[in-house]
Amino acid sequence: MNASPRPDDSPNAADPKNAADSSGGDDSNPNPDKAHRHFIRQAIDSDLASGRFDAVRTRFPPEPNGYLHIGHAKSICLNFGLAKDLGGTCNLRFDDTNPSKEDTEYVDSIQEDVRWLGFQWDNLHFASDYFEQLYQWAEKLVTDGHAYVCDLTAEQTREYRGTLTEAGRESPGRSNTPEENLDLLRRMKAGEFPDGAKTLRAKIDMANPNINLRDPVMYRIAHVPHHRTGDQWCIYPMYDWAHGQSDSIEKITFSICTLEFEHHRPLYDWYCDKLEIHHPRQIEFARLNITYTVMSKRKLLQLVQEKHVSGWDDPRMPTIVGLRRRGYTPESIRAFCADIGVAKFNSTIDVVRLENAVREHLNDVAPRRMAVLDPVKLTITNWDEHGSPVEMMSAVNNPGDESAGSREIPFSGSLWIERDDFKEEAPRKFFRLKKGGAVRLRAGYIVDCHDVVKDADGNVIEILCTYDPQTKSGEDTSGRKVKGTIHWVSCEHAAEVTVRNYDRLFSVENPDSVAEGKTFLDHLNPDSLSTTTAFVEPALREAKVGDRVQFERLGYYVVDQDSRDDEMVFNRIVGLRDTWAKIASKDGGGQANANSPANAKGKGKGQANCKGQGNGKGNNNDKGKKQS
Repeated sequence: MNASPRPDDSPNAADPKNAADSSGGDDSNPNPDKAHRHFIRQAIDSDLASGRFDAVRTRFPPEPNGYLHIGHAKSICLNFGLAKDLGGTCNLRFDDTNPSKEDTEYVDSIQEDVRWLGFQWDNLHFASDYFEQLYQWAEKLVTDGHAYVCDLTAEQTREYRGTLTEAGRESPGRSNTPEENLDLLRRMKAGEFPDGAKTLRAKIDMANPNINLRDPVMYRIAHVPHHRTGDQWCIYPMYDWAHGQSDSIEKITFSICTLEFEHHRPLYDWYCDKLEIHHPRQIEFARLNITYTVMSKRKLLQLVQEKHVSGWDDPRMPTIVGLRRRGYTPESIRAFCADIGVAKFNSTIDVVRLENAVREHLNDVAPRRMAVLDPVKLTITNWDEHGSPVEMMSAVNNPGDESAGSREIPFSGSLWIERDDFKEEAPRKFFRLKKGGAVRLRAGYIVDCHDVVKDADGNVIEILCTYDPQTKSGEDTSGRKVKGTIHWVSCEHAAEVTVRNYDRLFSVENPDSVAEGKTFLDHLNPDSLSTTTAFVEPALREAKVGDRVQFERLGYYVVDQDSRDDEMVFNRIVGLRDTWAKIASKDGGGQANANSPANAKGKGKGQANCKGQGNGKGNNNDKGKKQS
């Protein structure tokens, strides 16, 4: 029988009632330093105080049939976090009951993800470790008259189940004697019947309002080798039969599940009661839904198989391997999970809160470097007066961390600057470089623009400036004040690299909300990835795969695994807030270039006027942000 081994994993984001909620539900914690006990913690504290349980034993029970995503990260943080906070234990258990979809590749990746997030399990288990015990319990239920072998096909089983308003019909096999059922079950186990010919079902109540209690399937026949047990078994337990009993075997005290399991809880209770075994307490919480994101395993698999993305670790994917390659830190993901809290009802979290989490962490730890993504040449026409072709400038590595020190950057008479940092004719509030205007070069001098060079089409290809030798950063004796500071790199000394500017994979907040005849794929963002060649300061030649830096005034970037000795590749993690885009839109003129590096993060969307902006630490304390 091809029954689903687990409840549907599709999120509820498509429900119009689940509008983006920046609060994250009723248990978000805006102050992580303040002790905060959400409803699950309160329930656990109550059970410990009453003596119902003497210890906290939790588990994280993924199925090894895909890569973990950010929603799983929330569950990992919750289960491992509760155990750590309360001096308990947390197991990692693979619910490997569906061999046709499982692989050791997923087992390995899930273990790596859990460790990367900063957690270590107390015990590693597999549901397949318990196949023999589960089968013995199944025989007990059969012998006691609580289970029977059914000959209905999968389609007939669905038809007999009934609806929410109509009771189901009893299977002919329901009238079998325990002896007949035990004989059939043992023959099923021995491999006498083909796939789908028979199932073992619990004998509960075909008229129960809860459809999960209408004689659910416990075992189906599948002559499929298992990634751990090989060909030892040809009948496999359904998820609902294996899951609760595996918790019982491991003496789990608190089974923390997402809300879709709430209506399965009576079934788990029924099994434990009939078997008279250890009975964990199940507590449900709302699963994580995020704007501009899909979380369904089926849809994520479709994205990979149809090559809409490069793989499970594509930096646009919400998978943990994708977020890791994107450059997210485990600290930022843990902070995000703590920030959104634990809720009792489904809602949708603004993706800006996830972006802010990594932005805030990287603001504290990422070294600053200069990079030019859309270059135009700036020539200092009086540089010969300097007396040396190159001067080394001292630049701070992180303005918020004195211990990060400083670095030396070569400065010369030929520089690259960002194209959108110059306007020949600029609006009133444009404080970067313009013809007849002045600007400070970061860690360098003030330069005055006196002319430009254009190509045959009238495009500016070179900006001609003079520098003021009295205005060196840190040694300025000129008394001059300019409102703008821009970044640069020396043409002669810059390293050429590849930069991948990633944006949100979908162009709408709720990709699952589609018109008739459309699918979530129709909402894919055609601009979710743009690749460019950039010039970066020489220090970045020493960066290693996984190193994260802030490209000053542009955003945070990470060295990608595709980097080679002769070509470095940087992925954009998240951009900085562009104050110029906000000012330009209010000013009604001089709009910032939507495709410029400054606006590359979401093209200005969801930055200055976003829901759930948080405390803005990553922006307000960032001295390297884009200046107007």
